[in-house]
Amino acid sequence: MINRSEALEILDHYIHEENLLHHVFLVETIMISTAESLQQDSDLWGLVGLLHDLDYEYTGDQPEKHGILTGQILEDLIPDTGIHAILAHNYVHTEVIPTSILDKALIASDSVSGLILASAKIMPDKKLSQLTLSSLKKKMKDNSFAKGCNRDKILLCQDFGIDINDFLDLSLKSSQKIHDKLKL
Repeated sequence: MINRSEALEILDHYIHEENLLHHVFLVETIMISTAESLQQDSDLWGLVGLLHDLDYEYTGDQPEKHGILTGQILEDLIPDTGIHAILAHNYVHTEVIPTSILDKALIASDSVSGLILASAKIMPDKKLSQLTLSSLKKKMKDNSFAKGCNRDKILLCQDFGIDINDFLDLSLKSSQKIHDKLKL
């Protein structure tokens, strides 16, 4: 399995949009925190979070290919369980069913990252430090806010044994640790 430094080199080659970079760094940190709380392989989970949208800039107009190209790029670089999770995070188009806790954690982390970023951007100073768990919970319940954020996917956290409030808390705290990298 590649290490994070090698993953960053790959990332640098494929992802150039700043917002997408912020997203994958956020998903990475949430995945690491989730793995640690579940006593899973945080190195693997972090890599999966970091690299899950590797092909996004190339498949944006072909959503049915999103994840598939990434799987091909990462073949033999990360374990098959990681490739499966990346394919499953776009199960609507790839038809790869999320079955493992890694699969479901990636889907939940991917979705909650969007909710966190949208919530931070409406804070008075647009800072993650201003975003509270209480506010994030309210935004989670408000389906008119961040409409593109699929709340059902966030609720998959319950399938891998983390209560929604605990998952929101874990996700927010891990996000706040990398606020400088996210420029929030």
